[in-house]
Parts: sequence; structure tokens; C-alpha cells
Amino acid sequence: MKNTGLNIQEIEYILNHAFQEDIGSGDITTNNLIPENTIASARMTAKADGIIAGLPIAELVFRKLDPDLVWNAIIEDGDRVKKGDVILEIKGTFRALLTGERLALNLMQRMSGIASETAKYLDAIKDSKVKILDTRKTVPGLRSLDKYAVKMGGGTNHRMGLFDLAMIKDNHIKIAQGITNAVSQIRKSIPESIKIEVETTNLEEVKEAVEAGADIIMLDNMSNDMTKQAVELIQGNTLVEASGNMNLERIAGVAATGVDFISIGALTHSVTALDISQNIFF
Repeated sequence: MKNTGLNIQEIEYILNHAFQEDIGSGDITTNNLIPENTIASARMTAKADGIIAGLPIAELVFRKLDPDLVWNAIIEDGDRVKKGDVILEIKGTFRALLTGERLALNLMQRMSGIASETAKYLDAIKDSKVKILDTRKTVPGLRSLDKYAVKMGGGTNHRMGLFDLAMIKDNHIKIAQGITNAVSQIRKSIPESIKIEVETTNLEEVKEAVEAGADIIMLDNMSNDMTKQAVELIQGNTLVEASGNMNLERIAGVAATGVDFISIGALTHSVTALDISQNIFF
């Protein structure tokens, strides 16, 4: 697999589990119909317009079944396709092409759906410098693939998990009895390299977060007018993220308020898979 930024050991773990789930002790239909060394070719085709993601993952699926597979990707991850475009052609054992088809398509279709949705949001704010962020609203066990797909669509990854950024949310603030106490307590206990983000819901909380020294301030479910007021209050003293109920209809208006980031859970939590087909030919 070429350098994609993905962890190969993690991908192997994901695929091993997926193989056990789908193939188990073997593909009893294919293995009892197709002679072992029969060679065939297959072609994947886009059945809808979108952005492709997951080609290196699909290649790994098929190579686990046939190490000598001939792989010919017509495009690369992150490329746009139109309905009818050929994505790739592969040649290998007929058994490998049939047994790996569903798993490869499941992963590629989901990842391409995420990339395509992300690109729609980027297109909606193409004249803005605002970055589109993903969230932790991903399929458990597939977060690295979901977030990779966001990047292929032009988005930016937010924190990978609970371990790489301190996110102080409403319940944390309650237990700490205020934003100032929460930021101070956490800052004393974590390395300086780890940033602290504070969720705010009104201008008073925004002011307190600035004064407490937050690295990033999240404006949660604020109207566009309040978001603009918050940005003016912050005056560039910290990075600003808008979050909550984001959709394509309002994204341009939110970007115009002057925020640095807009986080969108819908990129990964309610994905519409991009339709891709695989057909065998000889």
C-alpha cells in the first residue's frame, strides 16, 4: 500500500476482522463452483457522481486473497468521478475476485460517500478560508477509515479520539464549577503540546473561555448573528470552531461569520454510500 497516512497494522486488524465476519471458513458457493486456478478480470465502475476514497484498502482486500493480483487503478483517491467512469481494473483468480467483491465494495462505497459529502461542503464555501472538520461520530472500529475519507474529500481531521485534545464540554464545566476552573485544572496535568478546546453556548461563556486561555473555542449551536458577535469578542485571540446543526443550506452563512473551523458530524454519522459496481469479464 502506498503512503496514505494510514496505519498498515490497524488496517490489517480491520480487514482480518472483516474477513472473519464475511468469509469465515470459506466462500462455500464460489469455492465449489469455480476451479481453484481460474483467472478472470473485473472492472469497478462509478454508478453516481462523487469523490473516490478507499482504493488502497480495496487493493489490500483482494491481495489477501490473491497476492499475485494485477491491480490497475484508473484514478486515485480524492479524484472526482462521473456516473459511468471506470475506477479500476483487476486481474486475478476468479475466486479472489468474487470472494473479495462485497467487502471491497462495502468499504469503498462508504468511504467514497464520506469523501463525496465532505466535498459538497467544501464546494459550498469554496471562496472561504474556513476549514471543514470531522467529529468522533464515526463507526466504532472504522474511525481511521472514516477520517481518511474526510481528508480525501478535502476536509480536515479533528481529534482522533479522547486522547489527543482536551475538549471541555458542558458536563465537564459543571463538575469543575466553571470554565476557568476546568481549563486551569486540565492545563496543570497535561503536556503543553496538547491543546485545550472549550465548548461555549453564549457570549458570557465565550468571554470566560478567552480569559481562561483556551486554545480553541467551540461555538455550539449558536445563531449566525451570535456566532459573528462571538468572533468579534474573541478578536483573534484564539481559534474558533462553529458546531451544531450544520447543513449545506446554512454552511456559507456560518463561514461568513469569520470562524476558523466548522465541524460537521453528518460527514460520517449519516453517510449515503456512493454507488459503485464490480463486473467480471474474461
